[in-house]
Amino acid sequence: MKMNFKATLLGVLLLVCGNVSTVVLAGVLPAFVNGQAVPSLAPMLDKVTPAVVNISTLGPTSGRNALRDDPFFRRFFDLPETDASPNLQSSGSGVVVDASKGYIVTNDHVIENASQILVTLADGRDAVATLVGSDPEADVAVIKIELPNLVALEWADSSALRVGDFCVAIGNPFGLGQTVTSGIVSALGRSGLGIEDFEDFIQTDASINPGNSGGALVSLEGELIGINTAIVGPSGGNVGIGFAIPANMAVNIIDQLILHGAVKRGALGIAAQELTPKLAEAFGVKARYGVIVSRIRKGSPADKAGLQLGDVITAIDGRPVRNLSAVKNRIGLVRLGQRMQLSVLRNNNLIDINAVVEELVYMNPLLDGVEFESLISSNGGSYVVVSSVAAGSKFDRYGLDEGDVILSVNRRRVDTIEELEQMAEINQQEILLLVQRGQSTQYVRIR
Repeated sequence: MKMNFKATLLGVLLLVCGNVSTVVLAGVLPAFVNGQAVPSLAPMLDKVTPAVVNISTLGPTSGRNALRDDPFFRRFFDLPETDASPNLQSSGSGVVVDASKGYIVTNDHVIENASQILVTLADGRDAVATLVGSDPEADVAVIKIELPNLVALEWADSSALRVGDFCVAIGNPFGLGQTVTSGIVSALGRSGLGIEDFEDFIQTDASINPGNSGGALVSLEGELIGINTAIVGPSGGNVGIGFAIPANMAVNIIDQLILHGAVKRGALGIAAQELTPKLAEAFGVKARYGVIVSRIRKGSPADKAGLQLGDVITAIDGRPVRNLSAVKNRIGLVRLGQRMQLSVLRNNNLIDINAVVEELVYMNPLLDGVEFESLISSNGGSYVVVSSVAAGSKFDRYGLDEGDVILSVNRRRVDTIEELEQMAEINQQEILLLVQRGQSTQYVRIR
């Protein structure tokens, strides 16, 4: 049976391959078939993989364990000396993006709260990294190492990507060591997934697993098209649905992190609601998707650009927007001072409006980093809801979150954003808010 099987296999090889110019050994693919080289990703990977690194972290020691590990505490209570320090754990991956300066991009969740970050290169060298800056809202971080002869990846223009383009994911899944998988770009512009505050993902079926976070998604030319970030699957396993932060988005964030250590996000100064079929009929709008401008803050970028109440924003910078989260993402992922082109339906005429994104500053600095939205209840009444909270802002530090309803400010009921701002200006040192979350309400004092 073994001889017959081998003979059959050889016959199939000869039938498929024809004249083979090299000797075919069992289990080895020929280098050439009919004088043509067999396609392989190996030459490209030889150039790319040295730029992808493994990242291990040591978490902060706190609480009772930290006290027991203190040498003075152990001597005082005559406790035996033990090596109780936690070990470095493989947390994810990273990509060298500047060889001369040692800059490495990864995900914020890979290095979050780490007391020590160890980077291991593909050639076995390692170094302790320092944190340059991180952006938790987009899940991007930049770290830096001091080692010679680093290899960096070139950024691709991710706006040129198309669904169906081949791609390769490189990382360290499950701490196994550098691993390469391949697939295609399955979708572009994925958002509204609830993975990050700002989302504009590349979706791919290239196998991405825990530990791949922060690794490279590259084109067949070996250019960096995205940073692998998340997966969707049961129990955290791969089912062919992975997400990567696009290169163009990552570059914008990384530049700000290197310059400032953080990302400053701007706003247009509008409140809006999604265009529904009923609203489209009421406004006489033929568009099926978009958002209707329901409020414009005086002196804001939207006001300066000439936006009007009732305008329907259908696209930003040529990319369609289907809902409020898409608008939030587009605005939140651009630099302060960057010009945006808004495609707007006004009286069923499509016009383009250019607006420059700015950082909105409230009269009361305690409101900085927060966006509000006016909504209409089922009984026709208006109320104010928190639409976004910037990481590190006062609202964020006091535990307020998107979706919280502001019922009163300084013990005065507020139904509109204008009323909220007016009441907040009374005392710039402190604000007393009555907040509703779900079915419960409580007072929150912000200082």
